[in-house]
Amino acid sequence: MSDCNGDCSSCSSKCSSEIQKSKLNELSKVDNVIAVVSGKGGVGKSLVSALLAVNFQRLGQRVGIMDADITGPSIPKMFGVSHLRSDTDGQHIYPVESKMGMQILSINNLLDNETDPVIWRGPVLAGAVTQFWTDAIWNNVGTMIIDMPPGTGDVPLTVFQQLPIKGVVVVTSPQDLVSMVVEKAVNMAKMMNIPVLGIVENMSYFKCPDCGKTYDIFGKSHIEEVAKKFGIENFARIPITPEIAKVADKGLIELYEGDWLDAFTEKLEK
Repeated sequence: MSDCNGDCSSCSSKCSSEIQKSKLNELSKVDNVIAVVSGKGGVGKSLVSALLAVNFQRLGQRVGIMDADITGPSIPKMFGVSHLRSDTDGQHIYPVESKMGMQILSINNLLDNETDPVIWRGPVLAGAVTQFWTDAIWNNVGTMIIDMPPGTGDVPLTVFQQLPIKGVVVVTSPQDLVSMVVEKAVNMAKMMNIPVLGIVENMSYFKCPDCGKTYDIFGKSHIEEVAKKFGIENFARIPITPEIAKVADKGLIELYEGDWLDAFTEKLEK
């Protein structure tokens, strides 16, 4: 540690496991934390985070979502809470609640205007996410979903090192390129000694509502071979579905209909 340059990506040391975890606020209770990650942007990581959260809620759990994608938050929009502002008392931050009781904490609920850009450097972004854990009051959360920013930068590194992550879910899409991108996310999790709980392939296919024929718009699915390559047993596929986009745009993601992640979520719960 004495000659550490702060660049964990080029380091073979296991010191990340020695870093003291950030302490959850004494007024909070969170049982399990799952991070949803991707090696690149645009694959639907926030959508998968939202659907997993809704599924856990439907299983009877109290669920919280930490939106750790500070520069590109989309969780409040999907849950219809963009207009709400998180209360603060100088010491604590209080997550907003969706219509169905989902606890949500996002930078967008702390800004005066949700379209204001967040122009911060990496360490400041990471510090804000840490405060979402240490300063927020999470009310008896059974499962917390953390919607991570894409890649392997400051925020994912901070979350992996300082929060008690039980495991990660990797989100991908069908393109050949994605195998390499998934490998980056999986390898980072391994370096941080965090298990990969499963892989979700988004935009996997499109099923024509008229003829019922299935089309691989973004190419043939590779999720089974990718999962096999990394020894990951739990995986799921989400099709291109206009209905999901509609409920997400209207802030009604809690009303979505579809069973693509049902078995996946039940395995995660167990």
